[in-house]
Amino acid sequence: MKIIIIGDGGHSKVIQEMVFVSGKYEVIAVLDDKYHDGFQTRGIIHAPVSFLVKLLQEDIKLVIAIGDNLIRRKIVQQLALPKEAYAPLIHPTAIISPTSKVGYGTVVMPNVVVNANSEIGSHCIINTGAIVEHDNRIGDYTHLSPNVTLTGNVSTGEGVHIGSSATIIPSKHLGSWSIIGAGSTVIEHIPAYTKAVGSPTRIIERINHKVIL
Repeated sequence: MKIIIIGDGGHSKVIQEMVFVSGKYEVIAVLDDKYHDGFQTRGIIHAPVSFLVKLLQEDIKLVIAIGDNLIRRKIVQQLALPKEAYAPLIHPTAIISPTSKVGYGTVVMPNVVVNANSEIGSHCIINTGAIVEHDNRIGDYTHLSPNVTLTGNVSTGEGVHIGSSATIIPSKHLGSWSIIGAGSTVIEHIPAYTKAVGSPTRIIERINHKVIL
């Protein structure tokens, strides 16, 4: 199946390699507004995002390869495409329980483990080596950085960003658009629109929700 990648930065490089090793998709275009005109390299079109209208067909899927949760959501909203237009992209070394679900447009990186009865929303990033244990519920546009561990029954709202090697203990909830610092240990519920760091975590900042909404 053919795929179009939106975004051509560092995160996109990883996504493009994932597509190559998966053997399931063929990249036909990489679209980014840093390009002013369309050109081809090794048969792949590089062009601005507006070029999408010339390329998109029923048998072509999209993935948004941009690490920033808010920008990823903004692009999805602007494109206003049906959810089925987006492909979940799962690295062949990832282990996904057959009782778990991965949403549209979500990317699951190398060596990720997703265990029983977990649900991962749409347009999420589950980064290299992350562990999602049983019965987790991960909201849309969430980003789990490398080596994050979500133990059982953890839930997140929309747009949560969890830094590298952070651990969330069982049955805790991370509110929408909260940020958890790298290496943190979360032992309490984290309110929406807050930044928390440390082991155990403490809230250090309130995030302006109006910027997000």
